[in-house]
Amino acid sequence: MFKHVAAIAIIYIGVTAAWVVLGSSVLVRTENAGEQLHGEVADLWGTPQAQVSPELTFKWPVTKTVEEQVKDTETGKTHIVTQVREVWEERPVILDRSEIAVDLDLEQRKKGLLWYATYRVNFDGKYSYTHEDEREGVLEIVYSFPALEASYDDFRFEVDGKLDPKLTPETVNGARIVRERIPVRQGATVPFVVGYESRGLDTWSYAFGSGVSRVKDFSLVMDTDFDAIDFPRGAISPDSKERTPEGWRLEWASSNLISGFQIGMEMPHRLNPGPLAARISYFAPVCLGFFFAWMFTITLLRGIRLHPVNYLFLAAAFFAFHLLFCYTADHIDVFAAFALSSGVSVFLVVSYLRLVVGLRFAAFEAGVSQLIYLVLFSYAHFLEGFTGLIVTVGSILTLFALMQLTGRFDWSERFARLGRSFKAPSAATSA
Repeated sequence: MFKHVAAIAIIYIGVTAAWVVLGSSVLVRTENAGEQLHGEVADLWGTPQAQVSPELTFKWPVTKTVEEQVKDTETGKTHIVTQVREVWEERPVILDRSEIAVDLDLEQRKKGLLWYATYRVNFDGKYSYTHEDEREGVLEIVYSFPALEASYDDFRFEVDGKLDPKLTPETVNGARIVRERIPVRQGATVPFVVGYESRGLDTWSYAFGSGVSRVKDFSLVMDTDFDAIDFPRGAISPDSKERTPEGWRLEWASSNLISGFQIGMEMPHRLNPGPLAARISYFAPVCLGFFFAWMFTITLLRGIRLHPVNYLFLAAAFFAFHLLFCYTADHIDVFAAFALSSGVSVFLVVSYLRLVVGLRFAAFEAGVSQLIYLVLFSYAHFLEGFTGLIVTVGSILTLFALMQLTGRFDWSERFARLGRSFKAPSAATSA
């Protein structure tokens, strides 16, 4: 009897090692391809977009008397020359009003074993500045594009209702910008509009400026066509949110705000087949352990003794589930791959035990047990946040069932009896 149990344990350890190798190979394959595929998706679709509020600078001319040292070329002597020059001084100013509308449309893309959260964004920002300084000068408006690796359809940068036909993007400190200079005097209001349609990846955010910034009369309304909204770390929660037929309408509003945080949205990610297949493979020994324990107890109660070779084939049928799932999930839908792999594995176990023990035992005791410990426990990984709870409940119920079934069981007597009267199971004698 000891050799019988030891052989089953060796089989369990061997197939566990195979699962570790399978899960690691899938994980390595996914990680190696992930960075390259992420770059390919970014090249085709775009990168994460981080929109920054336009920067305003007021510049005004000042007449200054400047003393300079000038060297006489003939005598070589240096003397001081006083000159009157007009120089420009400047200081940053802030927007008096920001009214922004953002539409986010999720369009996820799959590459290999990974899904990527790609999206379309429609941005429409209406801004205005009121010049309260008594000095006349020039208002410089600098708009920075949210990403270098992106395309912008229907781009609009209108100042005071006019579009500059000579407006040309330029690169400054690694950022792509456009700028306009508008003459201003006290009491003048300068309205301007920025709008575009673009595509991005993973996240979209809006910052009020670099560091801690002040914003006046601010409003941003964001419409999504997805339900699973999530905000990045360091983002401000919306002041109000409302369900729409497509998703959510979120609004941020403030009359006078000083903040170093930003507004943002993290796109929902679909279940990635690669990491999921690896997690299920690593968890497989737990599933097989429960199944072996249940089968061993049931056969002991029924007087049926499965040979270690029978356990080897059962373990192979379990392994077939994970092997098939790992290599079909990147070609077909992950749920279809899971259903196909489950059906194949259950068919292998039931059809095999039908020959070894009998149809009733194969379909009910073995088949139902496999559905619980393999299919249900593996499917728990689809439900993020509930995997541990589902497995815990299943483990407790299994423990309860085994304790109730074996509470009056004389283990010593049964082990001794089976050790003396071992018979190889056959379909003829057990059916």
